[in-house]
Amino acid sequence: MGISRICKVDGCGKPLHAHGYCGAHAHRFRRHGDPLGGAGPRGYVRQFFEEVVLAYDGDECLIWPFSKDGHGYAMLGDQAVPRLICEEAHGPAPTPKHQAAHSCGHGHMACVTKGHLRWATRTENEADKLIHGTSNRGVRHGMAKLTEADVLVIRSLRGHFLQREIAEQFGIAVPTVSDIQRRKLWAWL
Repeated sequence: MGISRICKVDGCGKPLHAHGYCGAHAHRFRRHGDPLGGAGPRGYVRQFFEEVVLAYDGDECLIWPFSKDGHGYAMLGDQAVPRLICEEAHGPAPTPKHQAAHSCGHGHMACVTKGHLRWATRTENEADKLIHGTSNRGVRHGMAKLTEADVLVIRSLRGHFLQREIAEQFGIAVPTVSDIQRRKLWAWL
């Protein structure tokens, strides 16, 4: 039996677009996390924000069931929900550059628990990512060509081989070898 080229939602029958769904169901899946998801009655999302999210005082992550941005953060129209919550719970941001930071590390999973949110500088928020293990540095970075073991080998080869030779061996640029050996890159290792 061949692979079906129609949407996997029962009864849809439209041609496949992405993720096993037709264009409309794929869009709903990306936007809501559910191919059948979508807005309820007009004003329902705003009502959910005001009556459920802002009223929630639990310690567990409350996950936003509606629209999310491309990184998984909760959205209400074109506004970031964590920022709206911080404004409600803690007042306006100290500066326009302050970010709504999650103490739980689950902002990318659409956590909207107000007890998990606080205003933080970008530096503080990036430090939180290291603590939570959600930073994309090193091998977790989508563009990484090297592993931590590769970096340690590159450093150990300093003075034994030319940087050009090391670069060729690892398929990277000579300035990258220099930056690794001088700890400008992968400095935490």
